[in-house]
Amino acid sequence: MISRFIPGACCAAFLGLLCSASVLAQEQPGDYALQLPLSLSGEGPWYRLDVPMALHFAARYGDLRDLRVFNGEGQALAYALVAGQGESRDSQQEQAVKWFPLYAEQGDSSATPSLRVQRSTSGTLIELRDESDSAAQPALLRGWLLDASASDEPLVRLQLDWSGGQDGFQRFSIEASDDLQSWRSLGSGQLARLSFDGERIEQRQIDLPGSKARYLRLLWQSPQQAPQLTAASLRSQRSDRVPAPLVWSQPLAATRSPDGEYQWQLPLALPLERLHVELSQANSLAPIRVSGRSEAKGAWQSLAQGLLYRLPEKGVEIRQDELSLPGWAVQQLRLQVDERGGGLGSEPPQLTVAVRATQLVFLQRGSPPYRLALGRAGAESTALPLTTLIPGYQPQRLQQL
Repeated sequence: MISRFIPGACCAAFLGLLCSASVLAQEQPGDYALQLPLSLSGEGPWYRLDVPMALHFAARYGDLRDLRVFNGEGQALAYALVAGQGESRDSQQEQAVKWFPLYAEQGDSSATPSLRVQRSTSGTLIELRDESDSAAQPALLRGWLLDASASDEPLVRLQLDWSGGQDGFQRFSIEASDDLQSWRSLGSGQLARLSFDGERIEQRQIDLPGSKARYLRLLWQSPQQAPQLTAASLRSQRSDRVPAPLVWSQPLAATRSPDGEYQWQLPLALPLERLHVELSQANSLAPIRVSGRSEAKGAWQSLAQGLLYRLPEKGVEIRQDELSLPGWAVQQLRLQVDERGGGLGSEPPQLTVAVRATQLVFLQRGSPPYRLALGRAGAESTALPLTTLIPGYQPQRLQQL
């Protein structure tokens, strides 16, 4: 007889899967108030659907725990719900920069050149020779000062071109500064230019650590063999955070209370992320406060406040008619208007609301017709993690389904 020890957490997860399987085995499409036909296109066997706001309104629960997909045999299909996520998008820009020679005394190639610079109103640098040793030997080109002040983004790459000097490798150190007084090391590297039998190999790019700097200082390790620069450019990288996508409702009609407040009732409590107020009249200006609650007799909680307007400016109309919300689950909304701004007109304004977009991903099995079902009291979620639904899942696969 073979016995096996199953840790408590694994045992609980296993029992949870058995319970979900039992729930699915007992469910029928007729148990759900709303059934919609699904037409599939593509190779499958996984398919995805952007859940519109109408389906959120039709559900019995804000987290869509009562959502199912059935096949023609009445079997519930395996599925996952994927909440929309914000993402970071990187963009790069390359621009030429000005450079200025740095000199040290002849015979002292390890000395760090002293800087005497002036900055013009355009932000460019003018390098001035140090005249303290005018009778000394001719100065040695020790390196270069690069003016990166035109970019406010992190620097990721430096590209150089040069003439003269010997073929081979040119090693250097590179430093960064914002004030030309204090310098921080960005490491070292080497340039290369090799020629043989009509062929040429070059290494002209220098990777930078992605930090901001107004100035760069490049110092040759062997300045006697160093080349003369003929071009320099810097590549900067900008990262923009793209918010999670939203899905919007159809316009919702308001009711107006005797004290001038506007109220809206949603079919169920939803985690609202944003709202839009329709400003029907030109030249409108309205300071507002938005509150919400999840129960009809619950206390109102402040969600947002701001200024809505629809005004002319320089021949065009500018609008501010949206407000961000904290994502709390609310079923009722209240809009209070400061009438000193003129109000929102004689008719109650229409409102549209948005929640974070959700995608339904399901595994096709059985024969059509396939149906999406919603609206069952007491339903429990049977959604799987996406990594379980799609073995070996990678994020880029989602857009290919």
